Amino acid sequence: MRVFEAKLVYSLVSLGEAVRLVTPEHVVDYLRSAFDENPLQEAFYVIYLDCRNHPLGRQLVSLGTVNSTLVSCREVFRGAILAGAYGIIVAHNHPSGDPCPSPADFSVTRSLREAARIIEIPLADHVICGDPKADPLHLGYYSFRNAGVL
Repeated sequence: MRVFEAKLVYSLVSLGEAVRLVTPEHVVDYLRSAFDENPLQEAFYVIYLDCRNHPLGRQLVSLGTVNSTLVSCREVFRGAILAGAYGIIVAHNHPSGDPCPSPADFSVTRSLREAARIIEIPLADHVICGDPKADPLHLGYYSFRNAGVL
């Protein structure tokens, strides 16, 4: 039988002025460099928040294909619990540039919303990042909070 030891590893993401993630635009700016690392694949991130919406950290939860990625509530909330997060924001990109949510995006959001309620770590938003040129609304993102889903 194998027994594993869990470790937390911290990597500095930013240094300087404390930023608050209170709008989808703030989330898109905060994750822009992360999505640039794998621009042709969907990447799903969770951002851990303190009680004032300052990011405590971010984690890549899943890296998928050109049009999908697998997301598990367990993986999303594991780091949030370990980080002592007050709340979370989740975000992923659409490599096509069109941030319009798919049925799978709505399903994942519903599952995460329910898990957040049970675990008592609020899901502040789920943001889909795209490109303003490919977005019919020319925003370049879709916010489930702004759309009234959360």
